[in-house]
Amino acid sequence: MGFNYLPLEKVSFKKGYICTLNNTKIMNTDIRQLSPQALWNKFADLNAVPRASKKEAKVIAFMVEFGKHLGLETIVDEVGNVIIKKPATSGMEKKKTVVMQSHLDMVHQKNADVTFDFATQGIEMYVDGDWVRARGTTLGADNGLGVATIMAILESKDIAHPPIEALFTIDEETGMTGAMGLQGGLLEGEILLNLDTEEDDEIDIGCAGGIDITAIRTYEEEEIPEEVVAYRITVKGLQGGHSGMDIHRGLGNANKIMNRLLFDGFESFGLRISEVDGGGLRNAIPRESFAIVVVDKVHHDAFAFEFNQLAQTIKKELKHTEPSLHISAEAVALPEQVMSLGVQEGITRALYAAHNGVYAMSTTMENLVETSNNIARVLIKNGTIHISCLTRSSVESAKMDLANALRAVFELCGCEVTFSGSYPGWTPNVGSPILKVLTSQYELLFNEEPKVVACHAGLECGILGQNYPEMDMISFGPTIKGAHSPDERASISSVQKFWTFVQEVLKAIPNKE
Repeated sequence: MGFNYLPLEKVSFKKGYICTLNNTKIMNTDIRQLSPQALWNKFADLNAVPRASKKEAKVIAFMVEFGKHLGLETIVDEVGNVIIKKPATSGMEKKKTVVMQSHLDMVHQKNADVTFDFATQGIEMYVDGDWVRARGTTLGADNGLGVATIMAILESKDIAHPPIEALFTIDEETGMTGAMGLQGGLLEGEILLNLDTEEDDEIDIGCAGGIDITAIRTYEEEEIPEEVVAYRITVKGLQGGHSGMDIHRGLGNANKIMNRLLFDGFESFGLRISEVDGGGLRNAIPRESFAIVVVDKVHHDAFAFEFNQLAQTIKKELKHTEPSLHISAEAVALPEQVMSLGVQEGITRALYAAHNGVYAMSTTMENLVETSNNIARVLIKNGTIHISCLTRSSVESAKMDLANALRAVFELCGCEVTFSGSYPGWTPNVGSPILKVLTSQYELLFNEEPKVVACHAGLECGILGQNYPEMDMISFGPTIKGAHSPDERASISSVQKFWTFVQEVLKAIPNKE
């Protein structure tokens, strides 16, 4: 069977790239001293390379250089996935071939008050007790620790392992187009180890599917009314997080909080919206939102009083999950225009009605979120409304049911709604042979049973399984908290535990039949 590989001579990279980019290798010296050093050094190397979803050219080149430097067969497929093959170590040749898989891209998020250029700068990391964190940005542990683990095993000379096909996919975070584009027949492995989950005592055997929902409309702008004052409303200090793994935690959504404030201001005082800018990526719970509004001068004092009352009410509601929530309204210069009144009324009502958060819990697996939605991005400016959502579900029909409910809400206020990026879930297989291997090794190593779960995040296993239906798949990883937010952090002790577990799993891979 033929495949259209991207010729390696057409993949450009700068020799020694990891050592020269922004001196990040030097800045992350403390990280390189952590145990296991082989893994943390590869993570520091990787984090020196910009690797936003859909902008992976530099990290693809980095991985190609890495594979070629080791003298291993290295392939870049037609969509940009990198495959590096390593033969079995002595005595392991009869074992089944294992595909070790992680994704190269990372979520690029930063706090609004942090100056950082993801396109040119490497991630600046530091040690905080048992945690590795980044300075005001996402850490890239999702899924950089998985990538670094595979790199360390590929580079090792003393770790026993079966034949390995290392699969580094692209664009997992914003569409899973790497997994979708991987052709059947390219891999020979019978077992796939996906290293992309975030609790070290869990073994994942299933995940949710997802679909992107985008609502757009244009509107006429009007001159601002006379005798008004302008405010910049700020919602910030929220934790944010992964819109799948963290959706059940009752975290605040900056877009929903902002809309609640705007709705109340309009209902009570005729507040008019000039612009709104909230949230960011679809797979990140929005942490911040900003709006420019105007209110009649005659209502100035009453508006300020009621706004502060509502702000305190919201903060009280979220005091346990969002202790750092900040809500304020500051006087600013008058904008030139505001939204047309009818459109403003319609969109604020639609955003109020649109579901956000957990929609349904699973009826087949205890404590598993079945269906949810994240209102991820709201941008209202210069005559255009743009709203982005990510709907997830482990049940395909339920996913589409909620997607259609959201479409109906936004269409009622005149938006054009499109669906895109739909991907399937991964159906749990409790009889998986590799599951038995992992559970038995975990019990032997740690003297306790692991939790066998399905997760509400989107893993690539379901997609990869479409072209590799006979491949036995499992997912596990070290403990990572706050993924998709600047609070992302990785547990050092958990990475040590995970590193030991991975090596023992590789030793325990069964022989070919």
